[in-house]
Amino acid sequence: TAIRALLLCLCLGLRAGGQPFLRLRPSPSDNLPVKDIVEHPDPEYDPKEQDLDERTLRKKLGSHFDPGFMAVAVPGPANASGAAAAAGRGRAALPAELRRLELGPPRGPRLRLGKKARRKVLQWLWAHTHCPVLYAWKDLGVRFWPRYIKEGNCLAEKSCSLPEGMFCKPVKSVTKTFLRWHCQGWSSQKYCTWIPVQYPLISECKCSC
Repeated sequence: TAIRALLLCLCLGLRAGGQPFLRLRPSPSDNLPVKDIVEHPDPEYDPKEQDLDERTLRKKLGSHFDPGFMAVAVPGPANASGAAAAAGRGRAALPAELRRLELGPPRGPRLRLGKKARRKVLQWLWAHTHCPVLYAWKDLGVRFWPRYIKEGNCLAEKSCSLPEGMFCKPVKSVTKTFLRWHCQGWSSQKYCTWIPVQYPLISECKCSC
């Protein structure tokens, strides 16, 4: 059928000095979200109470502090679960490229549908191919400030194409600047301070092979 032919061709997505085990910052990678950083287990490398003065750290981070993506204290839930997000796909606004889509086989006549029927078909397609970014708060640990980051993931519980085979994958990312507690040297000779580091976050997902 025409719808079957359409679905078959549809693709709407197009170690740092003195601290063994430590990765100073998230490693550059196309694989997001960032994997957990392996920290030295010795609490001697943790910042002390006097190093965690919020007023001082806010001043040091300056305009890079983004309350939408970072938090000093334990935050509440970032957004809905994967199942809830999937259920809400059809309610999302239709993108312009989908609204312009001509329904019908690639080399055949257009499928003639009424306005309401066409919108229902497009909403159904969008519900099965839309790839929202799902956010959840992640604790980076005491050696980052702020220690909580709102990290994005792509919904990959099931295929986003018809027929199945494609999945939601990251296509764009943004970076947020945090402070990282960094120590050099050993034992009583070590020197520690807060330094700025950039942390990449998924900002857009698309249905992709």
